[in-house]
Amino acid sequence: MFSWTYWKSIFTPPASPCKKFQLSYSDKQRYEMEDRPDAQKQILVEIAKKLPIFTRAQSGAIRFCDRCQVLKPDRCHHCSVCEMCVLKMDHHCPWVNNCVGFSNYKFFLLFLAYSMVYCIFIAATVFQYFLKFWEGVLPNGPAKFHVLFLMFVALMFFVSLMFLFGYHCWLVAKNRSTLEAFSAPVFANGPDKNGFNVGTRRNLEQVFGENRRLWFIPVFTSQGNGHYFALKNRSSESQNPLLANEDMWEESDDGSEEGSLAEHVDPSVTIEMEE
Repeated sequence: MFSWTYWKSIFTPPASPCKKFQLSYSDKQRYEMEDRPDAQKQILVEIAKKLPIFTRAQSGAIRFCDRCQVLKPDRCHHCSVCEMCVLKMDHHCPWVNNCVGFSNYKFFLLFLAYSMVYCIFIAATVFQYFLKFWEGVLPNGPAKFHVLFLMFVALMFFVSLMFLFGYHCWLVAKNRSTLEAFSAPVFANGPDKNGFNVGTRRNLEQVFGENRRLWFIPVFTSQGNGHYFALKNRSSESQNPLLANEDMWEESDDGSEEGSLAEHVDPSVTIEMEE
């Protein structure tokens, strides 16, 4: 399980925003031809009205990545190492040489958990030989150094992993990423560190899924598609009912843009939005 979770953490590619969050050719032309920053911001605001975006930059503007040329979905950030925008980015982890985000956060948590179990297993199996060397039952030799080294390394890694795993368990319970723990997400009414906190049980299910028998197996069971996340303050969603349903934003099987929002929206709602 340690090897499996480590493999999944390394080789699961980070998820990036879908085509709906990329600027169309006409919008890109408008944005690039406009020299005034305020006018550029207004163009992004108009485009964002059609997307389930509730977070803002610190300045209150729509979050836009100049490198990837995409409007950033909620909880999405650009990784300078991977050179891409990552959905629900938590951090770039040097241990796995990969971005930890929506697509592999569950695998990373399980990797930490099984690493702790592995360290405990090593320390427990070596402890009996550690005692025998300590009591002088076994003769001194090269094996003594190996046993002492393995024992202390396993314990040191266990302690460090315990703190790291405990911290991430706290983040999952609060429904925050590492980036959001250091800088609270900004909404239309200001920063809110608990903006995505919808209760401990639902927070856990967002990462591990509803089937608890699969929680400890490194298979993808996280809820949603990484572009939309339920908000603690439902009033933000109720102000725009078009954006409250994440199912509308699933791409079709052939990757086309067909089956867009208009096919699923009540005409009365459309009229309200046009006003």
